[in-house]
Parts: sequence; structure tokens; C-alpha cells
Amino acid sequence: MIAIRFISANGIATQAVEGAEGESLLALAQAHGQPLEGTCEGSLACSTCHVIVAADDFARLPPASEEEEDMLDLAAGATRTSRLACQIMLTPALDGLTVRIPSEARDMRGR
Repeated sequence: MIAIRFISANGIATQAVEGAEGESLLALAQAHGQPLEGTCEGSLACSTCHVIVAADDFARLPPASEEEEDMLDLAAGATRTSRLACQIMLTPALDGLTVRIPSEARDMRGR
């Protein structure tokens, strides 16, 4: 199992969870009650699963695709270490990853 730590938008509450290799970070977050909508269900058509990866952990992630970068350009409160949780697949290299939930989300599909 791969350990992931979620930090709430206010930075106060944390939740440590474990997921299986190959599971998406979005699915793991949703299974544990994290407020990530994932409106487009991972089809790279929204940014409602935007998370901010801890700076110390960011280099462990594979690079974002051009399509993901395009959606991140539209994400509310995006930072240099922002990613879409639907595009992060759990691997042993990500064990101990820390992500913060942004304070707002923007659905670019207008729903």
C-alpha cells in the first residue's frame, strides 16, 4: 500500500490514507471523503480535482501532459506544484506523498 497525506484547504486538518498501486489520487481522495469533485471523471475536461503537491514531493511525480498543463492554467489558485489528482497514479515511488486541497475549484465546463 502507498501512503498519502492530505492537508485541508485551511492547512489545519490532515488525513493519512493508503491506496493501492495503480489507483488514481482522485479515486483515493474521494474514497476517503476529500472534497475533490472530479466532474469530468478524469477525461481532462475540468480542473475540479486540482491539488497542490508539497514542494519536496513534486519532483517525484512524472511530468504533466500538455493537456493537463492546459487545464491547470485554468485551475483556481494554481501554483507551481499544482497537479490534477485524476492524472496521478499511485506508484511505490509516491509513498509518503503530501498534497493540499485548494480552497476553491473552478469547473471549466460551466456547470
